Amino acid sequence: MQKNEEGPSLLGDLPECDPNPDGRDAPRPRLTGFHRDPEGHWVAELSCGHTQHLRHQPPWQNRPWVLDPRQREKRLGEPFACGWCAPRHPFNEED
Repeated sequence: MQKNEEGPSLLGDLPECDPNPDGRDAPRPRLTGFHRDPEGHWVAELSCGHTQHLRHQPPWQNRPWVLDPRQREKRLGEPFACGWCAPRHPFNEED
């Protein structure tokens, strides 16, 4: 069996991921950048400090835009539902 070595998903301790104590909806994290992991997969860098792999592996994951540098650049600054923050507070899915 091959051991899956995965790096940390949190780049820093940023308050954006913490729910508001008064119950208000927290802002959705935004895409702030991209980098490649050691295996060549694209990883999204989020404003909450987390990272998330973005793979294009049809039919399971259909994200052809991650392969195009112009399409990745166009998505910078867009809201992105962070899978790590989501258990802490629900996001309003409008995408």
